[in-house]
Amino acid sequence: MALPNQYAAPTANEYGGDEVSALVLDPGSCTIRAGFAGEDTPKSVVPTFYGVIPNEPDLLFGENRIHNPHNGLEIRNPYGEDGLVEDWDTAAKLWEYSITTRLTGPRATPPNRNGLNDRSTKERADAQAAGITDDVEMEETEEMERPLADAPLLMSEPGWNPTKAREKAMEIAMEDWGVPAFWSGRSGVLAAFSAGKASALVIDIGASNTSVTPVSDGMILKKGIMKSSLGGNWISNQIRLMFSQQQPPVSITPHYAVVTKTPVDAGAPSQAILKKFDFTLTNSFRRLEEERVLTEFKESVVQVWEGPGRLSNGTNEDIAKSQPGRPFEMPDGWNQVFGVERYRAVEGLFDAKAAYTDAENPAPQTSQTIPGLIDAALKACDVDLRPILLNNIVVVGSGSLFYGLTRRLNIELDTMFPGPRVRLFAPGNSAERKFAGWIGGSILASLGTFHQMWVSQKEYQEHGSGIVEKRCK
Repeated sequence: MALPNQYAAPTANEYGGDEVSALVLDPGSCTIRAGFAGEDTPKSVVPTFYGVIPNEPDLLFGENRIHNPHNGLEIRNPYGEDGLVEDWDTAAKLWEYSITTRLTGPRATPPNRNGLNDRSTKERADAQAAGITDDVEMEETEEMERPLADAPLLMSEPGWNPTKAREKAMEIAMEDWGVPAFWSGRSGVLAAFSAGKASALVIDIGASNTSVTPVSDGMILKKGIMKSSLGGNWISNQIRLMFSQQQPPVSITPHYAVVTKTPVDAGAPSQAILKKFDFTLTNSFRRLEEERVLTEFKESVVQVWEGPGRLSNGTNEDIAKSQPGRPFEMPDGWNQVFGVERYRAVEGLFDAKAAYTDAENPAPQTSQTIPGLIDAALKACDVDLRPILLNNIVVVGSGSLFYGLTRRLNIELDTMFPGPRVRLFAPGNSAERKFAGWIGGSILASLGTFHQMWVSQKEYQEHGSGIVEKRCK
């Protein structure tokens, strides 16, 4: 009888079999996406932000709970500015919440523990005589506390995630959640798979950063991964600077603070009646609510200058001023029609000199812009591979949905690389860009040939969390 090798594919009962769909978890610094493999979009999208109330042991998770004003409510995020987990305990709770509240639910209580079949005193005495102790019952209880023991889990991670963080995520899935099988995929690779490409240059404009990841034959090229802090949060800060530098400065009033508002002319001060609270609202809560207003502004007003040339070149600003403006109204009724300003808010992604600055927010480096990241990523790759990557550029992330961004990116790349053919792939469906990493994981985990890739509980028990570096490359 041949002994199975140490990396033998898990059997059907170890990964759940074809009857049980794998779970796909795509955590990020803004939202956590979760759903079942084989589906088009994630069923669960939960904010990564969570609430903490003084002297209250329970954390507040979910959209409905963190946006309600409460005395002393602090808003926090377990992720750091580089998109990596800093608070592992809370991150694990958020990930579990995103799955159990929308997808699997709590595990069903077995009939012998549902309160209807409690043992009588005589039955307990008989059980003790037969050697059935409370330790056995505790083991059953611990088994019940493993919420994801019925389905394998595919989890995404940033391309720059360190080894220790990868192992920690695997430990949480295997030991705390009890998943039968696990696999960890790089978000850049999964985004390429969502576009149907094994080799690609993936440009991901997320909330905390923008990254450029070269992928060759389904493997990331670590030396070519480039990232910068110029993501969605940076653009929000640019809009804040734009409002603060207007004359007079424009304040951002969140929705929760407005009782009633009166229509006013464009540019005129608001005539709203603001709500008064008899308790303390923290700065972190207000900033989160202001961010919702800035998100509305980004979605309805902000636009990328399409070119030719940069906004500061020649007469481009005059051309931008001559185009029809876009109106926007604040929750308190203040409104304005935005002309060239709507281009300037995001121009810093391509031209570092065009960014809004002040004493606390210096101008970014040219190497942090999208063209700078692409140039550095390609220079770190082999010369023979560069034409293939330029011919398969995939643009994903919520920050890529600005009107005109893909056209501007095409013009910038044609200017930078006039020789090789540049081909940009950016799905027209916004969900396919926002959830590209999750969709790639959904496709991968639903393939019949992927079953041999899972790391089973048995393999984890034999080799420990270090196996993630060998199996999940």
